[in-house]
Amino acid sequence: MIGYHARMSRLSSYLEDPVLKDMYAMIRGAGPIRPISLDITAKCNLSWTGCYYYAEGMVQVDARRDDEAFDALLAAEAERGTNFVTVVGGEPALVPGRLKKIYDRFKMNVATNGLIRIPTEGLEAMPLGIALWGNRRTDARLRADESRDLFSLALENYRDDPRAFFYYTVAPGHAHEIEAVVEEIVDNGNKVLFNYYSDVSDLGGELGYRQGFDAVRRAVDRMIERYPGMMYTTPYLNRVTTTGELAGEHWGYEVCTNLTIDNPINTERLGNGKPYNPHFRAINADFATTRRCCTGVARDCASCFDTWEHFSWIMINMRRHLGSADEFFDWLTTMFAFYVVNRLVDLEAGRELLAAAQARHAMPLPKARTA
Repeated sequence: MIGYHARMSRLSSYLEDPVLKDMYAMIRGAGPIRPISLDITAKCNLSWTGCYYYAEGMVQVDARRDDEAFDALLAAEAERGTNFVTVVGGEPALVPGRLKKIYDRFKMNVATNGLIRIPTEGLEAMPLGIALWGNRRTDARLRADESRDLFSLALENYRDDPRAFFYYTVAPGHAHEIEAVVEEIVDNGNKVLFNYYSDVSDLGGELGYRQGFDAVRRAVDRMIERYPGMMYTTPYLNRVTTTGELAGEHWGYEVCTNLTIDNPINTERLGNGKPYNPHFRAINADFATTRRCCTGVARDCASCFDTWEHFSWIMINMRRHLGSADEFFDWLTTMFAFYVVNRLVDLEAGRELLAAAQARHAMPLPKARTA
């Protein structure tokens, strides 16, 4: 590992690039993130195949229906210094009053299934990640037993809504769907952030992560090239998430950075010398207990291809990306994409810079990630 003065010298030289300089200045202006993940309800209006919330029994948490404990939790987290909340569930759109309370107090983003439109009034700058798991046939099969066209409903609910991006989860065998799905989302006036199907129900076949994401990775890279500024991702994030490789380390629990800091299950991991977010907590819908991480209680971390977790893994490991200008470019543009999608920087100015970076950078394709 290079020393402090050498790091600062390299950083200064890399920031001579005007695009990177502007990105870095916007991130510094926004300040550091002190995040939590919060289930604001355990109720959901869907039961999904492969949804971690159902697969690991989180829906069975004794959720609080009154807001007394919820309000007390928000006050305690504000006092602790929390400034960013990832809102999950359950389905957050079922409790809009709680969304408003978080919005008025913290920076945030929301994971929603898109069936219920979250109102704009009073929530004008709330980032909304609309879940999507494939084209109409695939999405309906995985989320609604083919009984409803959820994709069309979500498109209608959020047409030309600047708050909305589709959080598009792609399975290894569904790379052929990506181009048409993305085209329809872009034509609807929305952006895209890709996620990768983890197959927590172990269905295998076209859904099984063990076959690798080579074809998906190539298709996502093509979408970044085709729609710069509309894809809230980078080739580097795409590569790291699908291969599980970052600067000589392999993805797993031992390196995951988004772990509840005061949950005893994580004590050994937090003491292993690997970096982690020193503020993070994943809080259940009882507003009292926590779980190991955002997306799991006891799942095998080899099955985790969650984009948010890999964003964090990259962002916290800045020092590992100072070895060359290309490595720094990958790190900074990926971190900047996180700040843009979550509106931590000015959205339009941020999208322009992100588009400029996406338009000039292409990553070589690596070996496939295996379990």
